Amino acid sequence: MSHRVVVVGAGYAGLSAAKRLARKLRRSDVTVTLVNASDRFVERVRLHQLAAGQRLVELSLRHQLSGTTVQLVVARVTAIDTTGRTVYMDAAPGAISYDTLVYAMGSGGRLDDVPGAVEHAYTVVDPEQATRLRHRVAEVASGSTVAVVGGGLTGLETASELAESHPELRVRLLTGADDVESGLAARARTHLRRALDRLGVSVHPKTFVAAVREDGLSTRDGALFAADAVVWTTGFRTPELARAAGFATDESGRMLVDATLRSVSHPEVYAVGDAAAAVSVSGAPSRMSCQTALLMGRGVADVIAARLMGRDPGPVRIRYVFTNISLGRRDGIVQFTRADDRPSRFVLTGRAAAVFKETVVRSTVRSGPRGEPDRDESDG
Repeated sequence: MSHRVVVVGAGYAGLSAAKRLARKLRRSDVTVTLVNASDRFVERVRLHQLAAGQRLVELSLRHQLSGTTVQLVVARVTAIDTTGRTVYMDAAPGAISYDTLVYAMGSGGRLDDVPGAVEHAYTVVDPEQATRLRHRVAEVASGSTVAVVGGGLTGLETASELAESHPELRVRLLTGADDVESGLAARARTHLRRALDRLGVSVHPKTFVAAVREDGLSTRDGALFAADAVVWTTGFRTPELARAAGFATDESGRMLVDATLRSVSHPEVYAVGDAAAAVSVSGAPSRMSCQTALLMGRGVADVIAARLMGRDPGPVRIRYVFTNISLGRRDGIVQFTRADDRPSRFVLTGRAAAVFKETVVRSTVRSGPRGEPDRDESDG
C-alpha cells in the first residue's frame, strides 16, 4: 500500500511543501494529498492591497498544482485523530487517513485581548476580512479617519496602502513600541519616516489601546482617538486544532518541533509556517513571514523525502535574507539582513524597492518547470 502524506493548509508553507514532496517522490510509492478550505490560493502578503480597494488576481490551487501528482481536497479540517491517524473534514470525503502529516494551518487575527475589538475592529488576515474593510473605507466620507493599530509590517503596509489609495482619508498609525522603525538600518529608518510623512500618515508611538469602540478607540492613559474605522494588525492566533488533537504546543498553540520540523510528541507529524514553533539559526523563535513559510515548506519536504528513502536528514536551517516593506504601489524598503535577521547596511528604497518586492511576491506563486515556486525567499 502507498505511503500516504497529507498536508493540511495550502498557504505559502503548505503549498510549497506539497509541490516539492510530489516532485521529489514522484518515482516512489507515495501519494501526496493537500487539504484546504478553499480552492483558491490566498496571497496573504497582498491583502492590504485588497483592503485599499485594489483588485487582486484570483489564483486557482488546481492551476498551481498542475503538472504535479498532488491530490487536492477542498474541505475545512475540523479535527485530527492522532491514534487513528485520520484528518476529519466538513466536506467530502469527510475523513482521510495519513502515514505522514504536515500541519500547515497558518494563523489568524487576535482581537479578543482588547474589549470591543471583536465587535468593532477590521482586519486584513483573510480575503473576507480585507473585503469588509474595503467596503467600509468606500462608504465613509472624505476627511474621515482610519486608525491602524500595530506598527509591524502589516500595520505599516496597510496604513501606507490606505493613505496612497485614499488621500482624502486621515490615516493614523498607533503602536505600543517606541517607533515603527525597529529592525531597520539608519537609511531605511530615514526613508520610512519621510514616506509616512509624504503619505500623510500620522504615527503615534507608545500608544497602548485599552478598548475599541464604534466611534474609535481609547488608550490606557485615557486618551480618545476618534475614528470611522479601526484596523487591527497586531497579534496573531493559531488554530486550536493542534492543541485539541493532543500535539505538544507552546502557549500560543503553535506545534513544538525539533530541528527537522518534526513534532516532538508525534514523530509521524511535521509542522511548518505560522503553525510551527520552530527556531531560527540565531536560536530565537522563527518569525511569522512568507519568507519563513516558504523556506520551512521546502525544508520539510526534503526532510520527509530523505526519511522515506532511508536517509538521515539534516536540520532545516531557518535563516533570513531580507525584509520587504511596501509603502504603497510606487515606494518601498528592502532591508537586507544577516542570516539571524539582524539588519545589514544594505538597503534598497523607493521605486526600485517596490519593483523588487513585486517581483519577489510574484515569484512565490509562479510555478517553475518542476511544479514548485521558482524562488524560496520572500517576505511580506
